[in-house]
Amino acid sequence: MTRRTGRWILQRIAIDKMSVAAVAAQLGIDWATVNTVAVESARALVYDGGHLAGVRHLGVDEHKWKHVRGQGDSGWVTVLIDLTPVVEGTGPARLLDMIAGRSKMVLKTWMGGRDQRFRDRVKVVAMDGFTGYKTATAEELPAARIVMDPFHVVRLAGEKLDRCRTRVQQDTCGHRGRAGDPLYMVRRILHTRTELLTGKQKVRLFEALTSRDEHVAVEVTHQIYLQIIAAYEHPQRREGKKLMWKALKRIQKGLPPGLEELAQLGRTLWNRRAEILAYFDVGVSNGPVEAINGRLEHLRGIAQGFRNLDHYILRSLLHSGQLAERINAL
Repeated sequence: MTRRTGRWILQRIAIDKMSVAAVAAQLGIDWATVNTVAVESARALVYDGGHLAGVRHLGVDEHKWKHVRGQGDSGWVTVLIDLTPVVEGTGPARLLDMIAGRSKMVLKTWMGGRDQRFRDRVKVVAMDGFTGYKTATAEELPAARIVMDPFHVVRLAGEKLDRCRTRVQQDTCGHRGRAGDPLYMVRRILHTRTELLTGKQKVRLFEALTSRDEHVAVEVTHQIYLQIIAAYEHPQRREGKKLMWKALKRIQKGLPPGLEELAQLGRTLWNRRAEILAYFDVGVSNGPVEAINGRLEHLRGIAQGFRNLDHYILRSLLHSGQLAERINAL
């Protein structure tokens, strides 16, 4: 097969988003041949070194690539995203690589395998609250600034709010939430900012939180949840950083009994305070990473699932790696 044909196959799959079966039908050859050419061409293009050039802001997250149990290998991969184009306003984020597994050693091995120029160039690494990713980054990229993504901070606070609500629900009613229970009726309203609530919703929320003295734990946890969101939403990052520091300091320790979930949240966030506050200095988040994760979910749905991880990684890189210009230049 000529190089021209191999380039054409890669262009049709990566740029025109054609399936391997459609490309094989146009060429009049079998599926396996087209797939082999596409995989080999994509691997050479992605891992030739140029794909990692210019990366200064890196996003790290986990991704569930399959939902079938009992096949031996892990259903999770570690996803690495180049956030530099988004931060600098030059384009969308792009997928850099995907590695089987989700652990400190997985990320540490990948970072250790990159050349020193790449590691020196990365200035910011955004991630979720997984401690393994933080430790691996601190060891392999000591000069990089680690940022805990705002979405995961707010989600963690929301989870503690839900746990507090369900615990108080059990203690006061003796059963799980049912229609008509005050706290169950406001389970969704609790996660909505006050300024977005209607007048009726505000009244319902106030009545639910003040109807019994035992509900004060939910009310306090809810207030901290809103304060964390307010810190991130403040138009001036410097002021938002001050609000976040006050919120973290307030729940760090010394909380009265009955606020177990809030105390857990306080300890967790205080241990990660440097990464949480770093967001207000650099303004880098993992939002584009979550967007690419959504695109990969769509890709897997179109393919009706993947059984081979290597094929899934390469298809994902072609789909979300922003490789069109490099492929056209072949």
